[in-house]
Amino acid sequence: MSVYAEERRADRAADAEQRRIDAAAAEARRVEREKAADERAARLTEQRRGERVRAREERARLRAERRAAWGEALTAGNVYRKGTLALVAASALGSLPAQVLHFAGISPMLLPLPLAIEGAAWVMAAGVAYADERHLPGWVRWFLRLLVLAAAGFAASINYTYGLHLPGLSATDRRAAGIGLAAVTLLGPVLFEIRQWVTTLSADTNSPEERARRRHDRLRRRQHRAVVQLADRFVSAAPFGQLDFETAFAHAWEIETGTDTPGMTPRLHERAARSAAALAHAQRAVVDPAPPRRRIGTLFRRRGGRPLHPATNQDEAAETYVNRSTADLGESTPAPITPAPAPAALPVAPVVSLVKSTDRPPVGAVAAESTRPRRATGRVPAVARSTRPARTAEQLLTEARKATTKWSDRELTAEGIRKAVHTSPAKARVLRDTLRAERAAGSGEAAA
Repeated sequence: MSVYAEERRADRAADAEQRRIDAAAAEARRVEREKAADERAARLTEQRRGERVRAREERARLRAERRAAWGEALTAGNVYRKGTLALVAASALGSLPAQVLHFAGISPMLLPLPLAIEGAAWVMAAGVAYADERHLPGWVRWFLRLLVLAAAGFAASINYTYGLHLPGLSATDRRAAGIGLAAVTLLGPVLFEIRQWVTTLSADTNSPEERARRRHDRLRRRQHRAVVQLADRFVSAAPFGQLDFETAFAHAWEIETGTDTPGMTPRLHERAARSAAALAHAQRAVVDPAPPRRRIGTLFRRRGGRPLHPATNQDEAAETYVNRSTADLGESTPAPITPAPAPAALPVAPVVSLVKSTDRPPVGAVAAESTRPRRATGRVPAVARSTRPARTAEQLLTEARKATTKWSDRELTAEGIRKAVHTSPAKARVLRDTLRAERAAGSGEAAA
């Protein structure tokens, strides 16, 4: 009994364990099925959401395309072109019936005339557009425009006459009808021609460089007509394609002006040379500045009512640039000519001649010729009013002796003598050496 009971308990435990395992497996399968169902539902939801988003994006794209299409259709250019065509069509519909009724009332055989007149105006207007497209000469376009104006004017006169004879209207209404029919007849060709003109101007797709080149060519032909005509003759005389215009223009410029640089003329070369000379003179003036104005002014002063010689003044001014005295620096420059000491027996020391020989006669200064008017320079200096002869070496030495009678040996300098007697630095140095020699000779005699 005990063995059977134990086996029964074992069987029941095994059955219970199997039921538990089966229940756990069933639960796991249920969970898997629910999980798969949830995932499938999530995928469907995401798919529907994606479809809704794509649908919204597609609708937005279609709206954007429609707005862009409307924007392109409603641009100023499209509105003008299409609106002009609509007005032209309305003009034709308004003018053609009146012409048909007018000619049909005269005779049925004249029925093709309105079509021919109106058609001639529009065909000639199309011819103007074709001429613009093919870049034909200007006279062709104007000839076609005259034909358009003639046909449209004849049709307008017919419609005006027809409007004046409409029955059942007052005189004012008939006149208004005639003017309206004539105006609408002319309106179509005029608007079409204006549209074609504006379209031709706006269709210029050339680059800015090409437009600038054309402006340059027009300016060159207007400002240098003779040179351009000669260059054109060179190009036409040479074989086709052998000589370009720029090379021909350079040759023509050299022949016409005598210079090998386009744009330059002999007159411009002369002005350039004068400018270069003035610049070089200014650079030399910076390197070697001119003496102070008070020193230059001494060349034009009077002494005893006798003006300085113009030629001597020029030589003294040149010497002032090169041989400027260094007495202001506290030292003395040796004179170019050193006189020998005067003998004791002679009362007066030998004098060195300071007169510079010249072969040309003394002449007054002459103003340089110039095309420009002379500018005002203020008060005229004394030298411009009168002249005086140059002083000799003896006169200069006498004046120097008088001026330096009370001077000490230290004060006896070339700069001081130059300021006292108003002479050049070179002559002042010679006078200084002469006076020092005289003083030295006088001191030697006194010591003896």
